[in-house]
Amino acid sequence: MAYSQPFPLAQGGKPTQQLQPTYGPDLSVRLICPDCRDPNPNIVEEFGSGDLVCGSCGLVLGDRIVDTRSEWRTFANDEGDDPSRVGAASDPLMEGIEQLDTVISFRDGGSGIARELQRAASRSQSSRSERNILTAFRDISSWCDQFSLPKTISDIAKQLYKRSDEEKLLRGKPLDAVIAACIFIACRQAHVPRTFREICTLTHVSKKVLGQCYKALEQAFNLSPGATHNSNSSSAPTGPENLLVRYCNHLDLPPNVQSICSDIIVAARKHGIADGRSPVSIAGGAIYFTCILLEKKTNVRDISAVAGVSEGTIKLVYRLYYAEKEKLVKQEWIDEGKADLSRLHYDSTK
Repeated sequence: MAYSQPFPLAQGGKPTQQLQPTYGPDLSVRLICPDCRDPNPNIVEEFGSGDLVCGSCGLVLGDRIVDTRSEWRTFANDEGDDPSRVGAASDPLMEGIEQLDTVISFRDGGSGIARELQRAASRSQSSRSERNILTAFRDISSWCDQFSLPKTISDIAKQLYKRSDEEKLLRGKPLDAVIAACIFIACRQAHVPRTFREICTLTHVSKKVLGQCYKALEQAFNLSPGATHNSNSSSAPTGPENLLVRYCNHLDLPPNVQSICSDIIVAARKHGIADGRSPVSIAGGAIYFTCILLEKKTNVRDISAVAGVSEGTIKLVYRLYYAEKEKLVKQEWIDEGKADLSRLHYDSTK
């Protein structure tokens, strides 16, 4: 079967090469004993003699079979068993790149020869482009670990960086900016979006350069927020309700606050309340509005620290919600005793 290339170019870009289909054995063919004709045969592989024998009648079905088991021979200098005969598992993201390294000991008596040999070996084993990819992969893994992002996001970011490097899309851009854009897109693809400000704080890349790299990748690969890298299906852009889970967890708010806050954001969008505001500002203001409505003790300063927006912006969104509170609060919440409109007050402070 043929495997589709990750992150194909958008229509109008440079056409991608057609992948040749790969063929494998037909797994529907079964080997049975011609004498027993048992639909579920008991075939025994005798690696000692190299024969394939029927376990029921003893008929030899084949000979000279290859022993595929590990031989567990050790050539280590130290005593004891050393079953590690091969390196680490091959990485599909590094296909076409030499993955076996030669490590030279630094014990040279202080002469410095080992360092020169290490430098010469690294230059001869890989080209400059391969070294750049390996460096970028290490940075992506390091930054994803600092951000507590799962390995799936790290793999998506590595795939996107490798594709952009193959197509030479961001030639001349700083490496940190390209990696930051790949991590930002990977988070959106995996439905765990991060804001530009969070990515910039992590990678120390300016927002302007990050936006340029993001726009170039988005146009080249026709990326849509929330769509997988193997699909071109479109979805709605990242909204404030997608940020509520993380913000509410950091604020230690109960689950009912998150659900009610999400309904309030949807109702506000339906009535055009606070349109034009950033998703981060709307999420912070909605959490502040919901906490007061449900009488949950949460300081606006804590919400500002978690959301990364100023207290004045949060209070501005709160005032917009307060002006249309009858449209946002459901009657069933009031009947059940969860919410009380009298708890809301007009906050004129900035």
